[in-house]
Amino acid sequence: MIPRVDRDYFDPENEHRRPPARTDADRLRRRGSHLVFADSVAPILESGIATMWEDSYRIDANLILAPAPGHTPGSSVLKLSSGTDRALFVGDLLHSPVQVAEPAANSCFCENQAEARATRIRLLDEAAGTGALVVPAHFPGQGAAEVRKAGDSYQLHSWAAFDPVRPG
Repeated sequence: MIPRVDRDYFDPENEHRRPPARTDADRLRRRGSHLVFADSVAPILESGIATMWEDSYRIDANLILAPAPGHTPGSSVLKLSSGTDRALFVGDLLHSPVQVAEPAANSCFCENQAEARATRIRLLDEAAGTGALVVPAHFPGQGAAEVRKAGDSYQLHSWAAFDPVRPG
């Protein structure tokens, strides 16, 4: 499943639609995204097995992909709901636990810095308000965090460690 907006944004044929690279770091990141597109996206598109989606995408009764733009235009979170249990699989929305306490802090890889901050705050508000566990992709170890509102910021209230699954 590929967000259509990311497919269009990162397609090297649409380079002219992207904001101009302003720094050497932007130029390097742009070159890297061309390589990733050619290596990992184009073959899937060419094979016809990609599902393109817009707005949101319901996988089943419990799972939905929802927009979380900023890191990329098509960044998304996977929302899990089962009874009263909730979880947000946040991908690149959070690269460090510091971003929970300082949600305005972006990684250097966010394509739209202001939008990334706004999305991070919106989803941390949602997690704190609903009790959804936040499952980060980039924190050390495996697990999920319970997030609570703390003034204009948030705190990691508790950490639920997951034992790694070992084949066998």
